[in-house]
Amino acid sequence: MTEEQIVEAHPEEGDYGLDRSVLQQVLEAVETRDAARLAAILEPLHGADIADLLEQVDDDTRLEIVRLYGREFDGEILSELDEGIREEVIGALQPDVLNDAVRELETDDVVDLVEDLDDAQRTAILDALEAGDRVAVEKSLTYPEGTAGRLMQREMVVAPEHWTVGQAIDDLRARDDLPEQFYHVILVDPRMRPTGYVTLGRLMSSPRSTPLAEITEDSFRKIPVMQDVADVAYAFNQYHLITAPVVDEDDRLIGVITIDDAMAILDEEHEEDILRLAGVGDESAISDGVVETTRYRVPWLAVNLVTAILASLVIAQFEDTISGYVALAVLMPIVASMGGNAGTQALTVAVRALATRDLTAANLWRVIRREVLVGLLNGVTFAVVMGLIGWLWFGAPLLGAVIAAAMIINLVVAGLAGVGVPVLLEKAGVDPALASGAFVTTVTDVVGFFAFLGLASAVLL
Repeated sequence: MTEEQIVEAHPEEGDYGLDRSVLQQVLEAVETRDAARLAAILEPLHGADIADLLEQVDDDTRLEIVRLYGREFDGEILSELDEGIREEVIGALQPDVLNDAVRELETDDVVDLVEDLDDAQRTAILDALEAGDRVAVEKSLTYPEGTAGRLMQREMVVAPEHWTVGQAIDDLRARDDLPEQFYHVILVDPRMRPTGYVTLGRLMSSPRSTPLAEITEDSFRKIPVMQDVADVAYAFNQYHLITAPVVDEDDRLIGVITIDDAMAILDEEHEEDILRLAGVGDESAISDGVVETTRYRVPWLAVNLVTAILASLVIAQFEDTISGYVALAVLMPIVASMGGNAGTQALTVAVRALATRDLTAANLWRVIRREVLVGLLNGVTFAVVMGLIGWLWFGAPLLGAVIAAAMIINLVVAGLAGVGVPVLLEKAGVDPALASGAFVTTVTDVVGFFAFLGLASAVLL
């Protein structure tokens, strides 16, 4: 394959993600064990795209790609890999290749890399680091998982708060240990307490005599080292931060968090909420095997079984009613399904609003009132539809009236439960995304069946 053919196989400018033809070329190179061809195909790709490729192939092909790619394998690929296969890839790398790859990473990426590995692999990676980087990584690992101390990096640019622009620029030019990427110069007092920061744009556009303290940014925020990463991500998103210094219990500067890490946490939080709402486990991944995937899903299916049994118990109380009016059995699933869908709509909005802190005590009752009124309007709309269907289908006007009334009741309750359940769970210290779905489904099923069958017993029999 010529170089031109390889280039043409990659996405055109403006396209993103992994082109299917690239994957096919990689599989062909693996099949012929052509290491040079594989390197030529992968060389133009971003590390994130190579990581995606490794996640899409089967285990044997993945290991063969790692072996053939050899010394070309870099640290960026490791940092982009899904945790489910990262350990497997690390185990397949030659020690010298792994050492070179790890040395390319910032300390925060190394922390993310090693925190979930077994002791042997963790030790191998730490041994590959330079002494200063190893101390920094080991120090970060002493902080609890899910805190700013785990997320921060030690590479940062610091200047005394009394310096001028000229002094800062001269210092930057003289240093040989600058981070590969940085956005701010952090100002500190004599006790190493951060007092502000200056963007590189303001630094380069200001006269040399300008004191740094005069061109600091209003967005400056300090992050306590024990701050939960979800709160860190919220602060970055809320205040449009690019960089935030991390301070210890004495308010001294010990690290920095950058926007890429904060947005990665925000993305993880969103993904976790979606997975939990769907009941598939908050750590499920496309690369998981059958047994692992089954283990994640069984508990939630068991919970759904319990809720289904509760709904069935309600139905059992109206066995005589159903026997006397068989049409009720035909229409029951419609009432339950509409209530469940309406409840899920309100639930999704509420859980997301809680996660972004848009739903608070100040606007809770307004949101609940809105969802109840939405449920009422939707209920009336579909009550008219189902009332006519029930009348025309079964030739019974009263049956149409019963299902119409049940529809209104269930959709109103669905709106109330969709907001109320996650709020109550959060007050109780339970993640709303984790358990709200089961509770809301139970409420809408029970209320829907009880309202429909109860009204039918009173009106039709």
